[in-house]
Amino acid sequence: MQNNLHKDFKLNGFSFTSVDEILSYSKDFSEEIYQFLQDWFSKKEYVIVQTSGSTGTPKDIQLLKQKMINSALATGQFFNLKPKTTALMCLPSKYIAGKMMLVRALTLGWHIDIVSSNASPLKTISKKYDFSAMVPLQVENSLDKIHLLETLIIGGGVVSKKLQDKLQSISTNVFATYGMTETITHIAIKKLNHFKGAISNSVTIAYYKTLPNTTIYIDQRNCLVLKNNNVANEIVFTNDVVQLISDTQFEWLGRIDNVINSGGIKLYPEKIEEQLSTLIKQRFFVTGIEDELLGNKLILVVEAPIDHQLYKNKLFSEIQNLRTLSKFEIPKEIYFMDQFIETGTKKIQRNKTLELLKR
Repeated sequence: MQNNLHKDFKLNGFSFTSVDEILSYSKDFSEEIYQFLQDWFSKKEYVIVQTSGSTGTPKDIQLLKQKMINSALATGQFFNLKPKTTALMCLPSKYIAGKMMLVRALTLGWHIDIVSSNASPLKTISKKYDFSAMVPLQVENSLDKIHLLETLIIGGGVVSKKLQDKLQSISTNVFATYGMTETITHIAIKKLNHFKGAISNSVTIAYYKTLPNTTIYIDQRNCLVLKNNNVANEIVFTNDVVQLISDTQFEWLGRIDNVINSGGIKLYPEKIEEQLSTLIKQRFFVTGIEDELLGNKLILVVEAPIDHQLYKNKLFSEIQNLRTLSKFEIPKEIYFMDQFIETGTKKIQRNKTLELLKR
């Protein structure tokens, strides 16, 4: 399969009249991007993409190039991103999110600039862009310059309530995305700011809305099942517990792998973490550990080099006074760790971090 190079495509300000030209340029610019583009423009009908490994061992999967093109077209249609759209790529091209930024630019004829995929990608940026994609940590570290982006999608992790609150006063149109490598990035979008009409104190009342041609339902575990022939050949069974709002909308509750059964009560860590994010500045997560009475008890693990009893007591008191948590959602213990174990895409590996805590 020989993919066409859109006539309007530009990379770092440079135009190209042939595939050979772009390959020659990218080879000097980035070996990782060169390898992907070489693969993309080859006659093979698929590319091999590595999953992030946030819920298990990273694995290689084959994605059809035509499905990736379909995904790019869907994103362009949803956000009305036409040829000559200016885009900033600050995600690693090793994973699907970075690869798809390139595919969108190549397919739709964008003018894309690439910067280092570090935690503060806008640090040296002064130019305005129509579109970009980031992970939550990058957004948190770029709030003073986010206004340079017209539209921003956030993926690769949960957007905390605290971060959502900060986004309300920013001019950028910000959206959370739902998807995975198997669905070639996002198949659903949730608006995070610029709501019309009166909004309550919580900005999480918006729900994920699926992209066109996506069918959703839940299985016996209450986990999301989705089908979109444009981006996936098979029905995708996820481990994401959701509440269906309509045929095209759902509320994400958390990963079934992380659900804690404590004294017969099901607790969803991600929803609890959303509320705790208003109190805790450091990275953290809640999880369950074995308990003789409850079966599993809820604990809070904070990434901090301190374990001062006064701070622990203060934090525990603040959590108990948090009205948005039920008595079952209040952690029974608080632990501190110097550094969490994470994936290559900076996601916390909860199980491995917990194992380290138990040592």
